[in-house]
Amino acid sequence: MLLIGFSTGAVALGDFERALALLGDTRMTAVELSALRLCELPALIAALPRLDLTKFDYVSFHAPSRFSQSDEDGVIELLHRVPNHWPIILHPDTIHDAAKWRPFGDQLAIENMDRRKEIGRNAEELSRWLTSLPEARLCLDLAHVHQFDRTMTEAYRILKAFRDKVCQVHVSELDSTGHHYPLSLGSMRAFAEIESMIPADAAIILESLSPMKGADDAAQVTWIQAEARRACIALRRDPLNTASSGLSSSHTFLNRSVTV
Repeated sequence: MLLIGFSTGAVALGDFERALALLGDTRMTAVELSALRLCELPALIAALPRLDLTKFDYVSFHAPSRFSQSDEDGVIELLHRVPNHWPIILHPDTIHDAAKWRPFGDQLAIENMDRRKEIGRNAEELSRWLTSLPEARLCLDLAHVHQFDRTMTEAYRILKAFRDKVCQVHVSELDSTGHHYPLSLGSMRAFAEIESMIPADAAIILESLSPMKGADDAAQVTWIQAEARRACIALRRDPLNTASSGLSSSHTFLNRSVTV
């Protein structure tokens, strides 16, 4: 089964309930609950017992992307309330004391960073954190690595070193300032260069910010499914049941065109 879906923060920034309502009308099979901003974490954690996530075969949880050392213990305490079978996506530059994170074991998935950061951008820098947290897995952010190295050589090196640790893949377009956008033909072609190295069972989570905010629900759902279809084309993934998935597409994908 293809595991593909969206980050709630991409669908409706700061409003996970709205995001889940929209995703509930799609055929997405995966979701990432996002608390990228520290202020969002307590409310999302408190809501977990009442959220209906039964339609999703895969759920992950994105920890805040920025917090101080003085906030670390509080963040860890809240994250221990996340069901232990959900991966917790963690930026390495938020880790102040690796020993405090080891009890999460393989629930942690360290995410590679973009070129704005000073750590976690390439295979060598990731190795430091995956050595400090030997049970942790990897969330491979294709937009981050593409921004860091347009040739995708670094993506190849990361996958060669840590392919067996990849449990989730972030997919989107990223500009030089770190803002996420819908997929372009250029990024789709770049991602296709290394798609064969990505584990088939890794969940695909899109972080493309929807350009349809403010549109009616039907238009937003249509865009969500179209963007997921573009990710499937780029990564050459097909749902098991293309007739009913809403994600099937023509795979003319070489140097000339992409049919979506």
